[in-house]
Amino acid sequence: MQELAAEAWRLRGFVEHHAGDLAWSAYFAPDADHGSRRRVWLESERCVAWAWLEGSSLMFLVHPDRAELLGAVLEWADAGETSALEQDAETIEALEEHGYVGCSPDEPFFAHLLHSLDGLAEPRVPPGFLLRHAREEDLERRVAVHRAAWNPSRVTTESWSRVMSAYPYRPELDCVVEAADGSFVASCLVWLDDRTGVGLIEPVGTDPRFAGRGLARAVCLHALRELRRLGGEAALVHARGDAGYPAAKRL
Repeated sequence: MQELAAEAWRLRGFVEHHAGDLAWSAYFAPDADHGSRRRVWLESERCVAWAWLEGSSLMFLVHPDRAELLGAVLEWADAGETSALEQDAETIEALEEHGYVGCSPDEPFFAHLLHSLDGLAEPRVPPGFLLRHAREEDLERRVAVHRAAWNPSRVTTESWSRVMSAYPYRPELDCVVEAADGSFVASCLVWLDDRTGVGLIEPVGTDPRFAGRGLARAVCLHALRELRRLGGEAALVHARGDAGYPAAKRL
């Protein structure tokens, strides 16, 4: 599934799914994969389409040269909802032919935002805070800052260990802000897929007790500079774009 995502990126220049997004979705919580169904379509062991159904919600990807497989994907899933990029007119037309109806602009959606790694600002944190990447021995503190930012959260130390073992996780791109007492107060995880040069930010957050100090911006900039150092060419983030989450899109 990740290989198909990478190949679609190379052929299209931009697609809805990224290797890091798949890893995060599969491993971020102990029950992340419970109740979901996945299917892949193979040709000579090469994945040319996949579908991931969670409840009634469908994620899917079809090889750009095998668009005719979309019908089989949709028929297998029989999903209540799915998504497509607004500029992907061909896929939207196919979805509408299968009975899907577009959401209104006021309903929840994601903005897919790309950022060049050229000319990144120097990250700055207030006195008493330190920017660095998380290490294996930081597991409990790393989980604690995520859970504080995303309360309530399903992430556990066990599930984060699985995240750390998944491609394309790199500890150098798992970045945190450390407070003077040694606790982590903000974090940003970037997944660099070497096959595309694109790094996905997923997730980023700040402990609410430390909000409003520019820590999320600083840790994102730190992570993006590390991404560039490791050979990344661009960064991507999926931010809720509807009125319910204005801060995420601004960041």
